Amino acid sequence: MNVWIAVIATGVGCYALKLGGLVTPQRVLEDPRVRRFADLIPVALLTALIAVQALAQNGPLELDGPRLAGLGAAVAALLLRAPFLVVLVVAAGVTAALRLF
Repeated sequence: MNVWIAVIATGVGCYALKLGGLVTPQRVLEDPRVRRFADLIPVALLTALIAVQALAQNGPLELDGPRLAGLGAAVAALLLRAPFLVVLVVAAGVTAALRLF
């Protein structure tokens, strides 16, 4: 029963969050601080997901060749001021290509 309470509470919370975004006045959304915060949320969430996947496994973190090359490609893309989604695609592509060979 506790699992269903958690599922229902999570669903209600997600709906409330969506509703909060819809009823927020436009003047609040146009504030530069809010825009900056909204721009950084995807980066923070993806970084947290990557950290959990990389560090929360039962085994040790392995830094093999393809992972290091993907990390290097991501750093290079960031230095070239690529958008974050492009950085992710470049890193994943380099890692996948090297694992293919």
